[in-house]
Amino acid sequence: MKLTPKALEIDAVATTEHIKRFIRDSVEKTGAKGVVLGLSGGIDSSTVAALSALALGGEKVQALILPEEETYNETDIEHARRVAKKFQLKTTEIDITPVIKAYYDTLPIFDPTHKTSRGNIKARARMIYIYYYANKQNLLVCGSSDKSETMMGYFTKWGDVAADIAPLMDLYKTQVRQVAKHVGVPDEIILKPPTPALWRGQLAEQELGIKYEVLDLILFGLEHFMTTEEIAAQLKINHQTVENVKKRWLSMEHKRRMPLSLKLGYRTVGKDFRLSHQL
Repeated sequence: MKLTPKALEIDAVATTEHIKRFIRDSVEKTGAKGVVLGLSGGIDSSTVAALSALALGGEKVQALILPEEETYNETDIEHARRVAKKFQLKTTEIDITPVIKAYYDTLPIFDPTHKTSRGNIKARARMIYIYYYANKQNLLVCGSSDKSETMMGYFTKWGDVAADIAPLMDLYKTQVRQVAKHVGVPDEIILKPPTPALWRGQLAEQELGIKYEVLDLILFGLEHFMTTEEIAAQLKINHQTVENVKKRWLSMEHKRRMPLSLKLGYRTVGKDFRLSHQL
């Protein structure tokens, strides 16, 4: 197998149709009235919003724009509004700053200098809003996590990754860009640096320490059981870089699983309890 950008090329037309069908079938099978999603103005949420609208019609897609004062970015807000207008989404903007501050003020051990735990409050607070709309309006929560970030554990557990369906989770970031281009997500959104927006100045590639174009090829190689030596040689990069990616991928497995449980009974949820259509 050759690790070149061509290895990550997909049939954007066929992939789009598969995802649209997945979204549509998921809504129909659960009896939901549509989907709800957080719309940040970034590539992942914009792409999944566009796909949802194409699958269901914009009137069945509730997009929540959830800014807060520390990371408020007018460009991102305008990008979110532009996507909402283009795909005719139902859109609600809510400033979640008061809720975030309430968490800060009422947590006895709150430490404003601990960026990760402080930022994760924001991701989980956003999901509270999204799931409230889902519960109240009988909607499925449509997640926007992609494969690159899911494999690397680059998400907030029970936060931005929380969802009922995850249409992009089997697409690497560079493949999401291909789908985004195909469905008409504006170029400014596709090309801008991704960020989880948990604190000011946060950039995904800077935190991951690697460009998505390289990361995706490393992960693709690992997915296909290539050795770290083979991957490093083909990509002409330092072997330690590949080892670091593999180590993080494996160490973050706990974030991709349901809670670990002890097996005590005959059949255990999440281990060997499988429901069939005959039940």
